[in-house]
Amino acid sequence: MSFFFTSLTLALAFTGLGFGVFFSMKIFNIPDITTDGSYTLGGSLAAILLTNNINPWIALVLCLFAGFMAGCLTGIIYTRLKVNPILAGILVMTSLYSINLKAMERSNIALIDTPLIFDSFPFGLSQFSAPFAWLAMMVVLVLVGIYYLLRTDFGIVMRAAGSSEKMVRANGVNSLNIKTIGLGLANALTALSGFLVTQVQGFADINMGVGIIISGLGSVIIGETLYGFTQSSNLLLRLAFIIVGTILFRLILAFVLSQGIDPVWLKLTMSGIVLAIVALPGKKSGQGLG
Repeated sequence: MSFFFTSLTLALAFTGLGFGVFFSMKIFNIPDITTDGSYTLGGSLAAILLTNNINPWIALVLCLFAGFMAGCLTGIIYTRLKVNPILAGILVMTSLYSINLKAMERSNIALIDTPLIFDSFPFGLSQFSAPFAWLAMMVVLVLVGIYYLLRTDFGIVMRAAGSSEKMVRANGVNSLNIKTIGLGLANALTALSGFLVTQVQGFADINMGVGIIISGLGSVIIGETLYGFTQSSNLLLRLAFIIVGTILFRLILAFVLSQGIDPVWLKLTMSGIVLAIVALPGKKSGQGLG
């Protein structure tokens, strides 16, 4: 059971990734490959700062800002230079690999005897349960924050820019700036996951973000599929199902690994699970989700 409890804790840390992919894929309809780089950026920056005794809360703010800037850079390349969004994301992701490796000065950094953000949990829980409690509170705060953001005038314009850009422009709003900021927010959330996962697993690795967008995509697809069964139009419920999708996706992976699958095949397993999730609804309805 401790294995699945650890997987559940890790799933909560991955919630930011799910929300980040939701922003880029569902709100703006942009397949943002920057995710792989900004996730590693959050993790590597967290390891560098924490091992240099920087306050974890300051490290958190810096990781969010770094992820935001990475996403904005992709947005600028896409909107201003008119580069295909997939190519723009690949360019930034590739650049971030070199930046992360140079900053880390080695391929991985272990967080041994390093103060973590979970240590600030005020209720004196054990070292085993404190991360779960802290992450659960964080997930609720992020959920509520995103919900209220999307209900503000800026959030409504952001959603409109993704679904009907011409209408937004007709109302005098610069949709290019909105998309750039939106991609920045998406990658800030992704960097948040990198920041948290690094502390849950106890190390940062230069390759930790390879294919991580598949994990985020699988979480979003599961959440959106389950939300569709509710036939609801409630925004808060829709966002909550992203959390549910993230947890279910990680638990499915944990179950597969518990059956003795070689961890070397983890990425292949993730791809197969996402393919199955995407394909099965399409078989039912006669059409795919793409």
